[in-house]
Parts: sequence; C-alpha cells; structure tokens
Amino acid sequence: MTGYYSDPSSVYHGFVRGADGTIDTFDVPGAGTSANQGTAAESINAAGAVAGYYIDASNVYHGFVRGAGGTMATFDAPGAGTAPYQGISGNSINAAGTIAGSYTDTSGVEQGFVRAANAAITTFGAPGASNGTSAESIDSAGVITGEYTDSISVNHGYVRAPSGAIATFEAPVAGQHANTGTGPTGIGNTGAIAGFYLDAASVFHGFLLSP
Repeated sequence: MTGYYSDPSSVYHGFVRGADGTIDTFDVPGAGTSANQGTAAESINAAGAVAGYYIDASNVYHGFVRGAGGTMATFDAPGAGTAPYQGISGNSINAAGTIAGSYTDTSGVEQGFVRAANAAITTFGAPGASNGTSAESIDSAGVITGEYTDSISVNHGYVRAPSGAIATFEAPVAGQHANTGTGPTGIGNTGAIAGFYLDAASVFHGFLLSP
C-alpha cells in the first residue's frame, strides 16, 4: 500500500508499505520543506509503481511517478497554473502505468488529464463542466471516472473511454442544487464504479454503479 504522512513540522512525506510490513519513506526531489508542503503518494499499481503529487517551496503542485525500485519522474500538464495552490495531481495509476488525475489551470479551474506510460499527456474536460472536471480513478483498460461541476455548482459523474468519448451519469435522487450531486471515487477492473452522492437535503450516501 502507499500513502503519505505529516511530520511534526507539518511537512508531507510519501511511503510504501510492503506485504511483510516493512515501510519505505520517500520525498520527491524539489518538494518543499515548509509546513503543508512535501510529497503526497495517492495510488499504487500491482508492479509497485506509485503516483501522486508534490508541493514545492512556492506552494505549486506537480505530479510524480515512482518506480518500484525508487526511480522518480516528475511531470506537469500543459496549461497547468504555476501560481500558489495551482498545478497538477496524479490521483490513480493502473497496471499499464497510465495515470489519471487533475490539474488547476491559470484561471483556477480544475481539468482532467491522462498520462500514458510513455509520458504523453492528454487533457480533457467533461461536457457541461463549466466549473471543472476531476479525474479520480482509472481501470486496467484505461477507463477513467470522476466528477464535473456545472454552471450552478452541481456535481455529476462521468466515464471516459480510452478513445476519449465521455458519458455522464447521476446517482438516483442525487441533489440538483449547488454543492450537491454525484461524486464517483473509484472504478474496478470490471467497470463497476463506486462513490457518493449528496441528496436534496445535502446528506451523503454511497452508490455502486454496475457495468
């Protein structure tokens, strides 16, 4: 498993925990060393490759992928902002080494991206995403799920095929006013999607969308 922790100075560091319980910690070169900066590991694949993000000394976010042997590559998406609290985050990595995630552009709007194992990056936004697109999870076939926010701040789910085609969906009885709606968080290799939704009373519920 992988994740990150905060030290006594509130600096983040990544870690990988092996099946035998051993823990290796790591920091991405260029990660900041002040409070609320550092390295955040978000996802690990079966080969032990880790994807995530790091926050530099200027509070800008950058993506990284760490090989099982500790090799490190960093990346930024075309159009990613370079102001504090803008930049990119790798959120999910599949068995092929393809990474899905999100970045904040120069206007402060969140956009989705997919990074192939050869480092090619494709950016995208869901149809109707006036206020942003978040890519949360990618399966072994390269199908991505996440959420997008419309012009009145309602969240909706989407599925993006490897071809780039995007289909949208709603959880039953999800709210349709500001700060409610559907929020997918993960997709399995069978195509099943799990997540949450907020109803009209802004109460959270879970959902499972079968393929």
